[in-house]
Amino acid sequence: MEGLLRQPEWRIIDQSAVGIHFQALQSFGTDDTLCASVGAGEAPATARTWVHHNTIVLGIQDTRLPFLQDGVQFFQNEGYQVIVRNSGGLAVVLDEGVLNISLIFPESEKGIDINRGYDVMWQLIQQMFADFPQQQIEAREIVGSYCPGSYDLSIGGKKFAGISQRRLKKGVAVQIYLCVNGSGQGRAELVRKFYGLAKRDEQTKFVYPEIVPEVMASLSELLGTPFSIADVMLRLLRQLKANSDLLAAGQLNEYELELFPGYVQRVIDRNEKIVDM
Repeated sequence: MEGLLRQPEWRIIDQSAVGIHFQALQSFGTDDTLCASVGAGEAPATARTWVHHNTIVLGIQDTRLPFLQDGVQFFQNEGYQVIVRNSGGLAVVLDEGVLNISLIFPESEKGIDINRGYDVMWQLIQQMFADFPQQQIEAREIVGSYCPGSYDLSIGGKKFAGISQRRLKKGVAVQIYLCVNGSGQGRAELVRKFYGLAKRDEQTKFVYPEIVPEVMASLSELLGTPFSIADVMLRLLRQLKANSDLLAAGQLNEYELELFPGYVQRVIDRNEKIVDM
């Protein structure tokens, strides 16, 4: 695990301050592009950071909700755009208080075990907040949270982050959303209302989460510190620098710029069902 975080070079692509003109659809296309590039050896291990304005990212299972359109309309009425992501999981809330981090690794000949991918992100977040030793960051499912999973990150039983993975063309993207500031409970209440409208009392084959807003919080709330996105970015950069011989800021290279439009179009095509609503 330690070896995976330790890289000869970490390239950082920081899109955390791009603002509302950078769409989440482009984000998922970017990560696919980076998977293909890093997997092909055309780029070093890459960390990408991104923040999006009021966006709800649904999972594939969410698109099978019996009254999905009612739920999507609710989000839109609340001022959120809705997209479907290409990695696992269920609905999550992105806004200006949520920092997303993607770590993109090349798959070695032995491959990267899926739990190893999750563990390396957990390790990174622990290192980033090691100056709060009294607050243990746990990785376990938090029942009642939105997008629950075995690698929910929590402090004192309250979830502040979720991890997913995307594997493509011998590249592995480990992605996390960190609720840095704002109300974790408020975000959870939004998702609770969505499932209430989109599922109602219908019986479904898939078991959707029963959201309990009180089990979610932001890092600022949990650590009693008013973190900004920039504060957490600085912590990330320090850890990447400590785990590499070279930390280099960059953007998409020529190889990636050629791939990018095709991968974005795939994401757009996948989302047509939602967009048409």
